[in-house]
Amino acid sequence: MKKFAFFALIASFLTYSSCDVLQQVATQALSEPSLTEITQGLKEALKIGIGKGADALAQPDGYFKSAYKILLPADVRKVTDKLKNVPGFSNIENELLEKMNRGAEDAAKEAKPIFVSAITGMTFSDATNILLGSDNAATEYLNRTTNQQLYDKFNPKIVASLDKIGANNLWKKAADAYNRIPLVTKINSDLDDYVTKEALKGLFTKIEEEEKNIRHNKVSRTSELLKKVFAKQDANRK
Repeated sequence: MKKFAFFALIASFLTYSSCDVLQQVATQALSEPSLTEITQGLKEALKIGIGKGADALAQPDGYFKSAYKILLPADVRKVTDKLKNVPGFSNIENELLEKMNRGAEDAAKEAKPIFVSAITGMTFSDATNILLGSDNAATEYLNRTTNQQLYDKFNPKIVASLDKIGANNLWKKAADAYNRIPLVTKINSDLDDYVTKEALKGLFTKIEEEEKNIRHNKVSRTSELLKKVFAKQDANRK
């Protein structure tokens, strides 16, 4: 009788243990995001980061009075330094600096739909590698796969913005005045190209900050999908 009770107890223990294990496996399977969910979650996270980044930089002083301020390139500073004592150009450096940044702020208003469109080609494999990658893996992917396309679309908007606020006209006047100075090397800098590249650099940096925020700050995961997808990242990093 005692042997029977002992074996019954062991059987009961094994039965309950098996149920617990099966329950744990089932729970884990339900909480594990599918490849489709991972891809959708990362696209959602990128759209949030892109939206916040573009909106912040498109505000007045979004570039001009922030860590993303676009500075004058060396060849332009060479021109402004020479022109400081030329009548009509005493404040050329500050005027040109502000207009460049205002142009970038104006163009940034158009950046969001361009970036959102650019993430639609993300594959399941891309998404998994990004989720389990470095803190800026999504931003690096976006930069690597879309930078030239974004430049091609963003540059005309920068040109239009710089034209609208008079930055290009101001630079042309400054370059013409500089080229009339005896013995100087003629200058013909492409202001549009420089401002476009710097504006995109600032935008990618801002998106990277938003990506890191979602990866590390659980409060910023504002949907059930984001919570589920990034919980897999959290578990993988333990």
